[in-house]
Amino acid sequence: MRRTLTFILCFAPALGLAAAPASAQTQFKEIVRIRAYQGRDRGPEQTDRFSAKYRLGRDGRVSISNISGDIVVTSGSGEDVTVEAVKRTHGDRNQLDQVRIEADNAPGRVDIRTAYPRTVYPQRGNSNVSVDFTVTVPAAASIDLHSISGSVKVSGVRGSVRAETISGAVTASDTPKLELAKSVSGNVTLDNVRTDGDVSASTISGTVTARSVKAHGLDMGSVSGDLAVSDAVCDRLGVKSISGSVEYSGGINKTGRYSVTTHSGSVRLALANPGGFELNADSFSGTIRSDFAVVIGGTSARNDRRRFGPGRSVHAVFGDGGATLTIRTFSGDIIIAKR
Repeated sequence: MRRTLTFILCFAPALGLAAAPASAQTQFKEIVRIRAYQGRDRGPEQTDRFSAKYRLGRDGRVSISNISGDIVVTSGSGEDVTVEAVKRTHGDRNQLDQVRIEADNAPGRVDIRTAYPRTVYPQRGNSNVSVDFTVTVPAAASIDLHSISGSVKVSGVRGSVRAETISGAVTASDTPKLELAKSVSGNVTLDNVRTDGDVSASTISGTVTARSVKAHGLDMGSVSGDLAVSDAVCDRLGVKSISGSVEYSGGINKTGRYSVTTHSGSVRLALANPGGFELNADSFSGTIRSDFAVVIGGTSARNDRRRFGPGRSVHAVFGDGGATLTIRTFSGDIIIAKR
């Protein structure tokens, strides 16, 4: 596990991901301690349930911070935030009482968090209490979700959405104003995102999958894992990976800028009726192929397919050359295909 942490801290900057600060390193070590302790052979599970309702308004902001456990958020009618939580332990039941769920409720704002007393705080490795949240918010609310060890799932929320976890999956569906979906160790999945702004989705150990996405800018990153985007339209695409393949299927805009960089993995762009693009492609040990009749060095391809061998750097133009495609891979093929 120490090697995993070192790998994460070393290679995050290479992806364009922020280097892990000291606080993030501490949180990651907390996960190690939580899992090591919770993985012990102990007694049967004991639970304690928590329910509460808070007044928010139609378009307020909700934040949820958790340490160990999942967070699930869905949209509902009305102007209230409804919280259902389950505390779980396989240890002494009195530990359930020591872990509290706290909330601050101000006009247009609800902040929810789990609080561990110092005597059982997971950082000390002697607590095995987790808390699972199921929360319903007004449809137009904005939300910020943070977990250390647990998955985060949000659906149907129409306000801005930011969801992060260190160990666990992040899933966002039918969230038109999604801004951020991020995990350190876990898969990230997006579905049905429509926004005029930018969307950032990244993981260090896991896959990133985005379906039915329309955004001004789409930034994706992974150290170890594939990245796949389907049924997408964006003005700007930025994808960075160290070990994993990259697939993009969708439209490109006339003046759009699309950049894909991976060290070990193939890149495939399946484009739907592009008006034109300028292609700059580099692969050290893979082939480069275009299914479009591109012009290379002033010479037009004789048929609808053009293939180039390994170790090539290709500059080519198709149609009006409006969009810019910049694709680089060290070990892998580059394919520009028709959708």
